[in-house]
Amino acid sequence: MVALTARLPRRGRGFWYSVAIDALWPLVVLFVRLRMAGGANIPRRGAVLLASNHLSFADPVTLTAFTLAAGRVPRYLAKASLWKAPVLGWVMSSGRHIPVDRGTARAGRALDAARSSLADGQCVIVYPEGTFSDDPDGWPTRAKNGVARLALTSRTPVVPVAQWGTRELLRPGRLLPRPWTRVHVVAGPPVDLSDLYGPEPTKQVLDTATERVMTAITALLEEVRDLPHPGKR
Repeated sequence: MVALTARLPRRGRGFWYSVAIDALWPLVVLFVRLRMAGGANIPRRGAVLLASNHLSFADPVTLTAFTLAAGRVPRYLAKASLWKAPVLGWVMSSGRHIPVDRGTARAGRALDAARSSLADGQCVIVYPEGTFSDDPDGWPTRAKNGVARLALTSRTPVVPVAQWGTRELLRPGRLLPRPWTRVHVVAGPPVDLSDLYGPEPTKQVLDTATERVMTAITALLEEVRDLPHPGKR
């Protein structure tokens, strides 16, 4: 379980992001049976991308706890509407997260902002699927190429992460989480994309890189669930 006394990184969190972390940390410790593994795969310094599956609104809470326990302050790519929400908008701005204007001509600006964050040596979290998995059994589904484009154009390592149990912790449509739910968060070694580095990546190269990342995430989820993936995403 997460230790209440864990020494979490504080530099660079910003005031409101820090307030949110300090408020939620004891709740996660006391009411979530959080099991974490593979934190050593996240470098303590320098730019890194974390690519995770996505099942629930609880995912950012448990993944933030995991990333902080590994010694890093996470920055999220998230839908731009969150910046307009009361209080939450302050948290998103304070934490230097990256707004994504989905379905607009401005969506590409998020990748530029993410590259700037990586150039500053930050830990940036991406959900390659872009939204919750719609698979009834919770397996990862088709992903977008954003994480691949970021990784290849910035040559930043991509660490795959699998979460399991967050859908039970907070099911879509529910306002309150179910306490004492067991949640697993596991990180694997960086995905090797070095052979794909080069000039502006083609769609085929991006598809190949995306598939490698999603295969690594799925393999971690198979280990956590002790269950083989039933077929193609």
